[in-house]
Amino acid sequence: MGGGAAGLCAAIHAARVGADTVLFERTKDGGRKILISGGGRCNVLPGTFRPDRYVTDSSPNTLRRMLRAWPLEEQRDFFEFDLGIALKHEPEFDKLFPVADKARVVRDRLVEAVREAGGEIRFDARVVDISPEGAGWRVMVDGQAPEPFDAVVLATGGLSVPATGSDGDGLRWTAATGHEVTPTYPALTPLLADPPVHAELAGVTLNVALRSDGKAGIDVEGSFLFTHRGYSGPAVLNASHAATRHPEEHERITVRWGEISAERWDEDLQEGSGQLGTLLAERLPNRLARAIVEEADVAWDTSRARIRREDRLRLVQLLTCYPLPWTGDEGYRKAEVTGGGVRLDQVDTRTLESRVTPGLHLCGEVLDAFGPIGGHNFLWAWSTGRTAGQAAAG
Repeated sequence: MGGGAAGLCAAIHAARVGADTVLFERTKDGGRKILISGGGRCNVLPGTFRPDRYVTDSSPNTLRRMLRAWPLEEQRDFFEFDLGIALKHEPEFDKLFPVADKARVVRDRLVEAVREAGGEIRFDARVVDISPEGAGWRVMVDGQAPEPFDAVVLATGGLSVPATGSDGDGLRWTAATGHEVTPTYPALTPLLADPPVHAELAGVTLNVALRSDGKAGIDVEGSFLFTHRGYSGPAVLNASHAATRHPEEHERITVRWGEISAERWDEDLQEGSGQLGTLLAERLPNRLARAIVEEADVAWDTSRARIRREDRLRLVQLLTCYPLPWTGDEGYRKAEVTGGGVRLDQVDTRTLESRVTPGLHLCGEVLDAFGPIGGHNFLWAWSTGRTAGQAAAG
């Protein structure tokens, strides 16, 4: 149950091995996270398999075994040659998108593939309870009589972007049936600043390095985006889980603006006779360069040959070890995934069948694992969905 990425993939593979398959989905059309992913283009897969970049409180080795059950190249073949969705590689961020640049193409083709395989999809069907019954399971849909099934695949997602239908039902059901669930938290979510001290920089983007000590220390490089409420972009999203889980340990997150080291800045600020502001504007977005110069309390038109040592050192510090004034995060409302979930040792890695309640298979975001942005979470969804669907079909 659950008609998102993992659920659709599970239904396709269950139906293809001959099982009578019914997919329950609470929304009217399903796959809503697919539709909003990649800015509406759907970043189907990453260009490179990076198992070391996934996050889990369970065993990393278990996580890697589950990911390797369906290698990246085989997943790409599934979309391109099986489903007929042409993909293109965008090397700048190492992502795979449909050539059509439309997420709806991906969602609609997955739905079609379930039906082609003989599976039934029931939209607008909100499952309100599942429970073991004899050798099988009983599924209760709101307003309908209970139905018996031999096995159930739980692909209900987590808590992120609740407007897409994710409300945590699956996590509550698994906890109620005795599964150990790692506490959940928003991951891949923008950070906030209250007051929004950099609101005037909204829309400015550049590559940065984010650093922080503490538990699950932050050491991330990538694109950074100023927003009216705080900060976003791949670097911030990939660092956010550490901040949201342990805010007291990451009160001081520092930023290196751009890709130039402190040593290089210090050398360059001492050489030449041009204006200080001109040098910064050549290497950083103009609005950011002016904001940093103003915060350093140095005149924009100061000659590099005449800048005072203390001013130069203060400027270098702001350019390469800037204390980011963050105060919170956007939470599940804008989080791309949910951190935490059912511990991986609660399922058989070969089948994703529950070790607590046989006949129940778990996949996707309900499990305790997530990856960085860039298609890695779809890779997890497709892989675990396929494993769960095939195994549930027997």
